[in-house]
Amino acid sequence: MRPRPLAVFDRLDLLEWQFCQRITRYSLYRPWRVTLQAASRIGDWPVWVALILAQPFLLPEGGMRLMQYTLTALLAVFVYRLVKTRLCRERPFITYRHGIQCSEPARDRYSFPSGHTMHAVMFSVLVAAHTPWLLPIVIPLALLISISRVGLGLHYVSDVLAGAAIGYAFALLSLALMG
Repeated sequence: MRPRPLAVFDRLDLLEWQFCQRITRYSLYRPWRVTLQAASRIGDWPVWVALILAQPFLLPEGGMRLMQYTLTALLAVFVYRLVKTRLCRERPFITYRHGIQCSEPARDRYSFPSGHTMHAVMFSVLVAAHTPWLLPIVIPLALLISISRVGLGLHYVSDVLAGAAIGYAFALLSLALMG
């Protein structure tokens, strides 16, 4: 027996599905779809692991930042997984099989919140605090990763907004605790 999602998700799904349907139609254009797929794959983990591992080379206190970023990411993943597996919101392409185009394989069944967006926002805030000269690279990438989640049919907009809020909260907590 599969878990029952919250009733609020049923209402949100209805509000958001037409918007998601329109957005995913743009994925029919190959250059845009390939761009979103690349952003999504980069946002899986490679860019964030590279950013974490680069900390000792970017800052005098880079060893401390490596530890901070790693601990923050691990805690965020733990909470994210806990939330995702408890709330069980189906992905848009599952709920609306014939209405929403899915252009990328999903890592799991549930969509709320967006982990890709959570990490993109979390690391953007940490970069803003410690290596702001990287923001011209990180901010457009974070935006593209976030857009890719809806554009590929993997998430609703509210999933992305929730992921952004959680990522922002973890970054602020990390900065408050570790500077």
